[in-house]
Amino acid sequence: MVDVGPKAVTKRYARSSCIVVLGPEPLSQLREKGFQNKKGSILNTAILAGIMAAKQTSSLIPLCHPLPLDKCNVKIESEGDDSLRVECECSTSSRTGVEMEALTGASIAALTVYDMCKGANPAIEITNLRLEEKRGGKSDFFPPEDS
Repeated sequence: MVDVGPKAVTKRYARSSCIVVLGPEPLSQLREKGFQNKKGSILNTAILAGIMAAKQTSSLIPLCHPLPLDKCNVKIESEGDDSLRVECECSTSSRTGVEMEALTGASIAALTVYDMCKGANPAIEITNLRLEEKRGGKSDFFPPEDS
């Protein structure tokens, strides 16, 4: 692991996102059913899974420092007529950033949506997992504006 001991404790923040492409018909059916199926509440389960995963990132990714999260929030919203956008934001006061926690939270929330919906469409795709922004530490990151 990288030695972060000499670094100053600072406020750190990261936000990541990904897209779950369900297809127009499966997404329409889910909307009609209030995002419920025989497994239960799809969105609530995925949000909880994303938060739990973010908290366990250091157990899942070798050499990743364990961090005490001050905040973890997962949102899932419709993106067009065939997809859901999953977003995870995390913050901590620590010596290292929370990018991996935000990315892990978004990806596991998306995988949970897949797991709960694969019966309706096994061709679901998870795409565009990316860091949207990070603040704190040596440098901040904001992706370039889309042209």
